[in-house]
Amino acid sequence: MKNFIQDSGGQFGPFGGCFAPELLQPVIKRIEKIFEDFKASPELQAEFHKKLKHFAGRPTPIYHAENLSKTLGGAQIWVKREDLLHGGAHKTNNVIGQSILAREMGAKYLIAETGAGQHGIASAMAAAQIGLPLKVFMGAKDVVRQKVNVERMELLGAEVISVESGSRSLKDAINEAMRYWISHAEDTYYIFGTAAGPHPFPELVSLFHKVIGEEARAQILEETGKLPDEVHACVGGGSNAIGIFQGFLDDKEVKLVGAEPGGDGKRHGLTLGKGVIGCLHGSISKVNCDKNGQIEESHSISAGLDYPGISPIHAYLQSIESAEYVGITDDEAMEALLKFSRSEGIIPALESSHAIAEVMKRAPKMNKDQILLINLSGRGDKDLHTVFEYLENQK
Repeated sequence: MKNFIQDSGGQFGPFGGCFAPELLQPVIKRIEKIFEDFKASPELQAEFHKKLKHFAGRPTPIYHAENLSKTLGGAQIWVKREDLLHGGAHKTNNVIGQSILAREMGAKYLIAETGAGQHGIASAMAAAQIGLPLKVFMGAKDVVRQKVNVERMELLGAEVISVESGSRSLKDAINEAMRYWISHAEDTYYIFGTAAGPHPFPELVSLFHKVIGEEARAQILEETGKLPDEVHACVGGGSNAIGIFQGFLDDKEVKLVGAEPGGDGKRHGLTLGKGVIGCLHGSISKVNCDKNGQIEESHSISAGLDYPGISPIHAYLQSIESAEYVGITDDEAMEALLKFSRSEGIIPALESSHAIAEVMKRAPKMNKDQILLINLSGRGDKDLHTVFEYLENQK
C-alpha cells in the first residue's frame, strides 16, 4: 500500500509538518517515539486488532443499497457500515489506537476535542477502558445541537467543557484543547480526533483508520467480484475518508471522491474547493481565511464538518490529482439523509449524507454494472434535533 509520507517530519509533499507551540514539542516528540514503537511492536499491534474485533465490533459489513439503486437507476450503490461500529461511528478505531499510545506513554489524564460528539463518545469509551479521567472540549453551539451525545459522554464519565469563544464550534474546541494541553503537557495525552494537527497525528490517525479501507476492498471483491468504480466519503477534517481511501490508493481505475460542506448559500465550508495554503493547529494544509490571513468560520449543517482546515493528506491527494473533492450544500445533504433513511431503513449521519448526496447525483448517469461505494461513517440518531428543526423551518 502506498506510503503517504514523502519526507521525514510528517511531510505530505508541501503539506503537513509539525508547527506546534514550542512548549508542546517535548510531549509531541514523546508521542512520535511511542508511535514508532507501536509500529515496530507485533504485540501492541495484536492488542490493537484484538480490541477492534472484540470491543469495537470489527469487521463492519458492506451493504448493497438495492432500493436506492433501483430508484435512482444507473450504478449500484454499496455502503461500508461504520455506523455499526461500537459508539456509532468510525471514530472508535482511532481512539483505541491512541489510548494504547497514551497508556504506553504513562499519561495520567486524557483530553479530546469533538464537533458532532462522536469522537468525544469514542474517547470517553476508551478512557473508561483504560481507567483515566477525560476532559472533552466542545463548542457551545455543538453542545446545544448535539445534546444527546453530551449526555452519553457524561454517562461514560467524561467531563464536557463548553467552549464559548470564537464561533463556538469545532475549531474553537481544538483551540481550547491545545491551550489546556500546553499547560498540562507533562502528564496529559491529547486524543486528536482527525487526521490533521501536527506530526505525527495525521499519520497515526490515518494508520488507525486504515482498517476501513482494507476491509472494504476485500469485501467488495468478495461480494461483487470486482473493485468499485468510485469510492465516496465525507470530508471535514478527513479521517473517515482517508481511512477508506487507503484501501484503493494503488488502484488507478478506482476514483476517490471526497464530499465537503458547500454551505447554505450564504456561508460555506469548501476548504479544499476555495481555501488557500496556510497553517492551522500545527500543520501546513489548506484553510479558509480572509484576505488578511485570518481564519474564517466554516459553515456546515453538520456539526462534524464545520472545520476551516483539512488533513494535509487530503490537501496532498488533491494537489497530485489522486482524489477529487466536491461541495455539497446543506439542502442536498438533508435531502440525501431523508432519501436514504426512507429507502434503506438506515439513518445516516449528516456528515455521511454529504457523500450520499454526491452519489445520488452520479448514479443515474452511470451504467447498471458500475459500482459506487460510500463510507457510511456514522449513524444519524445524533442529528435528529437538527433534522426536525430543518423540516419545521421548511413548512
